[in-house]
Amino acid sequence: MVEGLDKLNRRWKAIPERVKVNVRATMEDLANDIVEEMWSRAPYDDGVLQASIGWTWGEAPAGALTIGTVGGREFGTMRITIFAGGGEAFYARFQEFGTVEMAANPFFFPVWRAHRRGVKGRISRAISKAIRES
Repeated sequence: MVEGLDKLNRRWKAIPERVKVNVRATMEDLANDIVEEMWSRAPYDDGVLQASIGWTWGEAPAGALTIGTVGGREFGTMRITIFAGGGEAFYARFQEFGTVEMAANPFFFPVWRAHRRGVKGRISRAISKAIRES
């Protein structure tokens, strides 16, 4: 009989759930940070555009501008989508990219590009930490 095998098996079985919990919390924190910075950079007129910026687990609201998703296959169903626009704020795309008659006021993609590298690193660290703590 191997000494400590039961303890090792318990720790081994706890890893996937601990990783999910840590990664989920990290993804939510990252999404909140990114959305907050997008809010601060969005052009302000009546607050509708700012109110349309957010994140959700899964799919964004219809018509919203998205950066794609954070997460995906490697995290199973853990997928956050950051979005802006849709509904009353249909003009988010016009603000972001400009039109023939209006210069662009980018508030969405520059923020994502600034955070993209850090997102992957923080998620990787959350996974490592969860494994160490299990």
